[in-house]
Amino acid sequence: MKKSILSLAVALLVAPAMAQPVSGPAGPSFDVAAAKQRIDALLDKNYPQLDALYKDIHAHPEVAFQETRTAGVLAGEMRKLGFEVTEQVGKTGVVAIYKNGPGPTVLVRTELDGLPMEEKTGLPYASRAQQTFEGKQTFVAHSCGHDSHMAWWVGTAQALLAMKDQWHGTLMFVGQPAEETVSGAKAMLDDGLFKRFPKPDYGFAAHVSAMPQGTVVVKAGVGTSASDAVSIVFKGRGAHGSMPNLSIDPIVMGAHFVTDVQTLISREKDPQEFGVVTVGAFQSGTVDNIIPDHAELKLTLRSYSPEVRKLLLDGVKRKANATAAMANAPAPQVTYLHGTGAVRNDDALTARASALVKTAFGDKATLVPATKPGATASEDYSEFVDAGVPSVFFGIGGADPAAIAKAKAVGKSVAGHHSPYLAPVPEPAIRTGVETLTLAVLMVAGNDAAKK
Repeated sequence: MKKSILSLAVALLVAPAMAQPVSGPAGPSFDVAAAKQRIDALLDKNYPQLDALYKDIHAHPEVAFQETRTAGVLAGEMRKLGFEVTEQVGKTGVVAIYKNGPGPTVLVRTELDGLPMEEKTGLPYASRAQQTFEGKQTFVAHSCGHDSHMAWWVGTAQALLAMKDQWHGTLMFVGQPAEETVSGAKAMLDDGLFKRFPKPDYGFAAHVSAMPQGTVVVKAGVGTSASDAVSIVFKGRGAHGSMPNLSIDPIVMGAHFVTDVQTLISREKDPQEFGVVTVGAFQSGTVDNIIPDHAELKLTLRSYSPEVRKLLLDGVKRKANATAAMANAPAPQVTYLHGTGAVRNDDALTARASALVKTAFGDKATLVPATKPGATASEDYSEFVDAGVPSVFFGIGGADPAAIAKAKAVGKSVAGHHSPYLAPVPEPAIRTGVETLTLAVLMVAGNDAAKK
């Protein structure tokens, strides 16, 4: 994820747990406690295998659109369970289908990719893998938690097949590539995901976070921000460093742009609306005494609303052009690299999921209303939502409470997403993920729902 996703830790616990059974409009009624007990019994049996899978994936991460080994491992696990598996959807994606009579089609999604960075956890199964990414050899690490997601994805499939007497319909388990570059979901859709396979009636996904282990978050409304990546190349004229009058200095242009672009936030955006412009890369020149002939800047833009998203994208281009014009330079090259919209949880499904997790997890469930802000980081599950799949995206706690307290005592926080020290506690995170996603599928595809 381009994220620190669902650091929704703090937000409004909703009052007392609702009495069982849980029911929702046009949905099933089922004994949540009994279902959770059955899931836990299955996890007691299956967890050693999930733990081995998790550690294997953790030690062998792969970057966006290079997840061939990872995809093969997951495809093999799903074939063993009896799913019909198709590989290479959206380059390296996996789609696993299991049909269990008439009923809704339910999507459960995991991500496949790791990050181009070195892991520094010191774990015995820490990654030392390397790959070529954007033309450079780099270490790769699962420093965003996708390894946990893949383990609970397989665990959820195991649980649902063991409990197939309790639901009817079609499971559509999607292993999505390239989430970290927010481009894999779109690649799968462009490759005919919802044309080659049934379009889901419901969708669920989840992300591990630095919240205490065993906790679950459901966020109404916007859960994560839109993300847009832009490259700007300012074109100048090179010269000797001692003769700046002979140059059009792209470094000066870039420096002016870096400060001026922030007025989009401070002077053009409504202060009540969320928006971020970050210049994350500024690359120009080679030595001290040569004024280069170009400078490239790379930006990330974040927003919740379509209106702010458009303001930022249009504003960046306008300010880049104005900067070049003031320097009497050629028009800059402004390139939109990639992007995705905000994840918006479906209102009706979120209400049902909130009641479900409150019943299942009690005071470990955090329910965040739509009036509270979502995460400022981004997640391309939004592509499936925007394609018309009513969805809920859950947050799953994975941090040791003792470690959280120790860090807090010295004014720090435990390592979060994209940190080389990220190390969720595997078993509580994976078990909670399996419980949450399995119960969510039962909520919409349980036997009562299949009859409606």
